[in-house]
Amino acid sequence: MVTPEITYLPEGMGNMGNIMRAKAGGLADVSASLVGALFRQGADVHVALPHYRRMFHIDVGKLISDELRVYMNHLHNSRIHLAEDRIFYYRDAVYSNYSDDSFRQAMAFQREVINNIIPVVEPDLIHCNDWMTGLIPAAARRMGIPCLFTVHNIHTQKATLDAIEDRGIDAAPFWQNLYFERPPYNYEESRSTNLVDQLASGIFAAHFINTVSPTFLREVVDGQHSFVPANIRQEMANKYHSGCATGILNSPDEDCNPEIDQYLEIKYNADTHVHAKQVNKIAFQARTGLKVDQNAPLFFWPSRLDPVQKGCSLLSDIMYNVVHKYWDAGLQIAIVANGSFQKVFRDIVAFHDFYERVTVCDFDEGLSHLAFAASDFILMPSLFEPCGLPQMTSQYYGSLPVVHDTGGLHDTVEHLNLIDHTGNGFRFENYDDGGLMWGMDEAMRFFRQPENVKEKEISRVMREAKQRFNHDVTAQAYIKIYETMLSRPLVQH
Repeated sequence: MVTPEITYLPEGMGNMGNIMRAKAGGLADVSASLVGALFRQGADVHVALPHYRRMFHIDVGKLISDELRVYMNHLHNSRIHLAEDRIFYYRDAVYSNYSDDSFRQAMAFQREVINNIIPVVEPDLIHCNDWMTGLIPAAARRMGIPCLFTVHNIHTQKATLDAIEDRGIDAAPFWQNLYFERPPYNYEESRSTNLVDQLASGIFAAHFINTVSPTFLREVVDGQHSFVPANIRQEMANKYHSGCATGILNSPDEDCNPEIDQYLEIKYNADTHVHAKQVNKIAFQARTGLKVDQNAPLFFWPSRLDPVQKGCSLLSDIMYNVVHKYWDAGLQIAIVANGSFQKVFRDIVAFHDFYERVTVCDFDEGLSHLAFAASDFILMPSLFEPCGLPQMTSQYYGSLPVVHDTGGLHDTVEHLNLIDHTGNGFRFENYDDGGLMWGMDEAMRFFRQPENVKEKEISRVMREAKQRFNHDVTAQAYIKIYETMLSRPLVQH
């Protein structure tokens, strides 16, 4: 498993695994949980990641020689393999806001994986993640090692072979397995002038690819998203139509469980959720300045405030109307997220004096966990969603999602049907403010149902979510891909 970020590693993989936390987003949680599930199921899984000394809280300079020797030996003998380069040592965040810095970081990581880690591990199969590992599938194909490439996000960087090789990666043996901006005439002709697309290269060279939801894969292949570059779409389509692409849903972090969550005022399960959610709601309201009312319907926004993807403008457009429409019901909205759109929401709250009805807070892990437990509903009106985790996490906590019908949201949320006792949330089709208002109206219609009706449906949703969205299920899907790949003859270029 080659990943630039991870949140934890299971006991037994190495004595330093419990401190190796480097997280920028969902990839960290997914990588950690998948590794843990694979390890539990008996897979001989190794992990390669950068050595973020500062984020791992390792001060090598203060270690005496004996301790340092033990530390390094245990790492060497474990299944954890750290890519060593000064560019990682003093970072306090996984990614940089500067593309040049991100490029140097990606090159250092891949240099160590290709030159040092793969030769030591001698893996039967390599699993790479996103553009920062995009050169490794080409090298793996040359080495005759099957490679799975997981596309979490449609982000990429481009560089010439000249720039790549200047960072210590000898691409000459596998240059023909890379994806160039234009068809290369030969190695020398392309070395200094023809840009290599790293995400496209990972997709092109990998023996098998997957996205993190089946519907998002089909949407990309069908050309439904204009933000996906044509070359990325074409390469994913090539893999899809040749039977070498699939979608596998991520699963929520295993710590996101109201039965064990240390951030909650009171823990609970599907049988005890009614009273516990009221207690947690009161605690959340008191902490964030909302009007304290255990019977107020509370909508929680859990996603980063990205105006391009997350549908922030849909909520801002209807916030005044929805608060006033359900004023007598005491409707409340809680935003616990960072992002460029945060100021817009703060301005709306200030202009309309909604301080007791709407709270806008910077992201905080503990407050976010408490919000899941306190809320009745979450809002995810995303324009597109490769997978999404909050809409699954919320169901663990008995908070029903209101979502736009796209990508991973389509795969994980079905509209609630009280007659058939099916569904787990509220899904609207039209991506506009009217669609979101309709979804929130549907949620409020459910909120006004008799207590015994709500209790029964929420308990069902919580139980079904634990069975459906868990890392053992996800790991089994990946193991199935691994077995398929290992049973196929390799084509080396």
